[in-house]
Parts: sequence; C-alpha cells; structure tokens
Amino acid sequence: MKTFQFRPRLVSTLKHYDKKTLTADIMAGIIVGIVALPLAIAFGIASGVTPEKGIITAIVAGLIISVFGGSKVQIGGPTGAFIIIIYGIIQQYGMEGLAVATFMAGAFLVLFGVLRLGTIIKYIPYPIIVGFTSGIAVTIFTTQIKDLLGLTMDSVPADFIEKWIAYGRNMATIDPWSAAVGILSVAVIAVSPKFSKKIPGSLIAIIIMTVAALLLKNMAGVTTIETIGDRFSISSELPEVHVPQMNWDTIKSLVSPAVTIAILGAIESLLSATVADGVVGDHHDSNTELVAQGMANLASPLFGGIPATGAIARTMTNINNGGRTPVSGIIHAAVLLLIFLFLMPLAQYIPMACLAGVLVVVAYGMCGWRSFKALMRNPKSDVSVLLITFFLTIIFDLTIAIEVGLIIACLLFMKRMSETTDVKVIMDEIDPNDEADINSGNLEHLTIPQGVEVYEINGPYFFGAGNKFEEIMASFGDRPKVRIIRMRKVPFVDSTGIHNLTNLCEMSAKEGIRIVLSGVNDKVQKALRKAGFNDIVGEENICGHIDQAIARAKVIAGE
Repeated sequence: MKTFQFRPRLVSTLKHYDKKTLTADIMAGIIVGIVALPLAIAFGIASGVTPEKGIITAIVAGLIISVFGGSKVQIGGPTGAFIIIIYGIIQQYGMEGLAVATFMAGAFLVLFGVLRLGTIIKYIPYPIIVGFTSGIAVTIFTTQIKDLLGLTMDSVPADFIEKWIAYGRNMATIDPWSAAVGILSVAVIAVSPKFSKKIPGSLIAIIIMTVAALLLKNMAGVTTIETIGDRFSISSELPEVHVPQMNWDTIKSLVSPAVTIAILGAIESLLSATVADGVVGDHHDSNTELVAQGMANLASPLFGGIPATGAIARTMTNINNGGRTPVSGIIHAAVLLLIFLFLMPLAQYIPMACLAGVLVVVAYGMCGWRSFKALMRNPKSDVSVLLITFFLTIIFDLTIAIEVGLIIACLLFMKRMSETTDVKVIMDEIDPNDEADINSGNLEHLTIPQGVEVYEINGPYFFGAGNKFEEIMASFGDRPKVRIIRMRKVPFVDSTGIHNLTNLCEMSAKEGIRIVLSGVNDKVQKALRKAGFNDIVGEENICGHIDQAIARAKVIAGE
C-alpha cells in the first residue's frame, strides 16, 4: 500500500518561476482579492458572525491553502455552502462551539488526506452533491429575505417553513428604500459582466449602493436603510490568537457537525480543484489538498475565523485573470490583509440590503437548477436520492441531509452491485472455445458427468449473490453428488460471501454433497485461505480450471 506524501504545489511551481509568471500572478491576485472582499463580508454576516471575521478567514485560510495546497490555482476562503451549518452551530453552541467544531473539522480533513481518502471523496454520488447544494442555495435565499426587503421583524424563526410564514405575516412592513437597494443590487450584479469583465459585479453594486445610501441619508433624510455599521461595530485590529477551550463533553456533542463541515469542505475543495484542472490542463494532488484544507481550518478558529474551503468562483476568477501558480493566492490574501488594516472602517456604510442582494446572486449560482432538472430525468433511484437530500437540507439541516443521503446512496450502490452479480447453471456441455479457464491442451467439449451440477458466479461474490445462489439451488429437485462452483469471473469476495460459501459447504456435507471450486483467482484464494475456508472444502477440491474440476468431480462421484 502506498504511503501518503505531502507535496505542496508551491514548491514544484517555484522551481521554474519567472518574471512573466510573477506579473500575471500579481495581477490575478489583486483582482481575486477585490472579488473576495464583498463575498467574505457577506458570508461572515450571513453565518451569524461579524464582517471582519469573514475577511480574517479569507486571509488566514486563503494563505495556508495556497502555500500548502495540492492545486496550483485553488483560492480558499469562506463559502456559501457553510453559511447554514455555521449559523446553526452558533445558535446552539455559541462562538466557542463554532471554534471547536471548525478545529475538529480541520483535524478530520488532515486525517482524510493522510489516509489517502481524497480520491474516494470525489466519488460521492452526484445526486447527493446537487441535492444538498441546491438545498443550501434555497436556504441562503430564504435567510436573506428580511434584509433584502427591509422587513421590520423582531426575530426570524430558525425553521424553514416558519420563516416563510413569518415573512408572509410581515410583508406589510417592507421598507421601499431597502427593497429598492436590494433589488437594484441584484440587477447591477446581473448586468455588470456585459460592461466589465475585470471588476466583479458584487463590488460595483456595493460601491454604487453605498454611495446612494449615503446620499439619500444626508441629502434626502432617508434613514430607514440599515447598514453594516447599524448592526455591527467594525474593527480593523488584528485579532489575538485564541485557542478554543475543548473538553470531552463539547467534543462529543460537536462530532456530527464537525464531520459535516469536513465532508462538505472536502467535497467542495476537490470539486473546485477538479474543475480548475480541466481549465488549466493540470492534475492536482487531492490528498495534499485535503491536508492543506485541514491546516487552514485548524488555523482559522485561532484567529476568530470560520470554516473555509476551496471556492470555485474565486478560483475561476484567478484562472481567468492569468493566475497559474499558488503565488496568486498568496497575493490575494495579502491584498485582503491591506484592505482589512486600512479600509475596513468604510465597510460600516455598506447597506445590509445590498449584501443580501449579493447573497441572492450567490444562491442563484449555487442552486444549479439546470443540473437539478437534468437529474429529474434519471432513474428513479437517483431522483429519490436527489429529492430526499434536497428536502432534508431545507426542512431539517445539512448534517441530517448528508448523513441520510450517504446512507441511501450506499444502500442503492449495494443493491446495484448485487444486481451485477449473475449466477447461472451449466447443464450439459462446456464449449472450450468460450471458456477462458479451460486447459489449453484440452480442446474437446467437456461433458458434465451424471450426478454433477455446475454453477457459475459472474461478478463480485457477497451477500446478494449468496441469496441468488441459494434460490437457484433450491429450484433443483434432484440431489447431486458434487456441486462445482466456477469462480473465474469473481474479482473479489467479502466476509459475507465467505460466510455463505462456508454455510453451503456445511449444509451440502450434511446432505452428502461435495463442493468443488474452479478458477479461483489469487486474490479470492488468499481471502478464502485466510478465513480457513480451504480447510473446510479441502485443498484438493480447489482447482485451477474447469477440466480439472470435472476430473475431480468424476473421482468423487466414483467413490
């Protein structure tokens, strides 16, 4: 088994670094830093923390992911996928609980990488990914209605259905100025790509709406447009390092949300890195990337940050603007740090309705309605996984959705695997021209002797195949003297399959029937020998190919 090797892409890319690449990375890093600013603020506020914590996360996590990651162009930071779970953890366990959960998630991610689970995580069923991503998008949109329309509400219920009921009851309290700011923000972000490819629409909307809100307040006396400064006290001071207090009871209670953060972070980061690979023609190291993601989430809570992962939108912005090495990600973190230190107080004038508009656009981008619609035409089993994951995400929470979705997917996978295994009965003759395991020296048709039954297993031998085997044998009325089981097309056998074979031998022995195995490959043979099965069936009854098995069956029948 291969051992884990930690290979940050920064090390390999710097070996052939030149001035031209540096210039491109600097330009890309500056642009990505500007793009990340409004998103970091919006994600921080939507998650239930202060705006500066979102930026701190983008700085700390973004720097670590770029320095130690397994992708050349991955940009890390807070993302919309974490909003709902972070908000729920804060409501239940407070900021200290969030810090502990993030720290634990970081440890899990490092463990995933060291155990080389990167390739496995990428194979989580697509309907689950689309289901909970679409569910998160709907939930994010739902949480922004109050700020988008400027509703006057004492509190917003946590439950999805109760939220919409509360919104309906309070629709009469819509503030037209806030609603105009929110809706115009969405419109500006939607049309800005037609006029500017470099400057992000979210930043354009924030600048325009912030200036408009200030003018309305100072020149027209409009004071109903709530800003970040009305809700939060903005600080540009670097936070002190704080190690979260961890005790066994807290750890036990936060294991489930921590695992959810880790799995979600792993999926999103590896998906982002895979998409980036296709664009730049590279191949990332998924296990190194997971370790870097884990290191980022171990460091982020020490500075008061929130969970982070690879961000697809910012990664693509990096690529589209010429970023080709992790240096652009490092520069993006440096740009955010400079903005944090010198321009952060200006964030207090940003309207909350504008940030809500930014998140509405983010939610639309996440929802993947085209993928959702396409999956609805797939087999019923995939549609079931998709809808169950989607509705569990919006009605309950992401933790339950991922757990149930994975369980259902595993059950469906096992069902499909069992269906791929076929058990057939060979009645009269075996044609050597169609049988790969027949001894090449014997080209005559092999006639199955009287009192011998030949069964062939085609596919993995585990619990499903065992049931099929028993059903087929039960359908035969006559009791043979020998049963030959051909296993030349069995790639592997699990403990349940070995248990079924053992039971078959023991039951057959009681009925006076002998079992002979044919064409067992080395991998299956090793598993059977390790389980002690060879002692039960007898070494002489395990044959390399079918003509040997039939010859052995004739000897047994003659006895």
